[in-house]
Amino acid sequence: MTVAPGTATALVGPNGCGKSTFLRGVLGTEPFDRGRVLLDDVELDERDPAVRAAVAADIEELPAFPDLSVREHLELLARAHATPDPGTVVDAALQELHLVPAADRMPATLSSGQRRRFAFGAWLVRPRRVLLLDEPEHHLDDEGRTWLAERLRAERGAGTAVLFASHDSVLVERVADAVVRIGR
Repeated sequence: MTVAPGTATALVGPNGCGKSTFLRGVLGTEPFDRGRVLLDDVELDERDPAVRAAVAADIEELPAFPDLSVREHLELLARAHATPDPGTVVDAALQELHLVPAADRMPATLSSGQRRRFAFGAWLVRPRRVLLLDEPEHHLDDEGRTWLAERLRAERGAGTAVLFASHDSVLVERVADAVVRIGR
């Protein structure tokens, strides 16, 4: 399987079939029984700073420091990834994600939909060549799902390789260039 720059591949299948496990394997946080994951023809090693710089992922609940606001978290991530002009990038992400009113709140106080958008902010504020997402539509209303489809198409257009697991057939149809069906 190849996910080339500027393309999106969707993983679809019933709950429990291994989509999330596959994504964790691609990320390098869970070993595969066989096969390899290559980035630029080199085996992916999540300990490698170049890999961490290239691969952004939203495949589990975003951990949050209890004493940092939404804005402070995103600024920390942007700075950690050497994002140019991090304050401007964070402000733009908060605006795009409709999180400006919640920017100074603690993540634990956010609604489930706001927490989902906060997690999106974690990859929006950093450079990325590869984007891994596990059911990104979860906890989003119709407007949020429309935004997500548009954003993922924009990621493709910017040359990002997108690999995502989804149960949302409309999202898959709108975004994916290829679909991989996983089943038991």
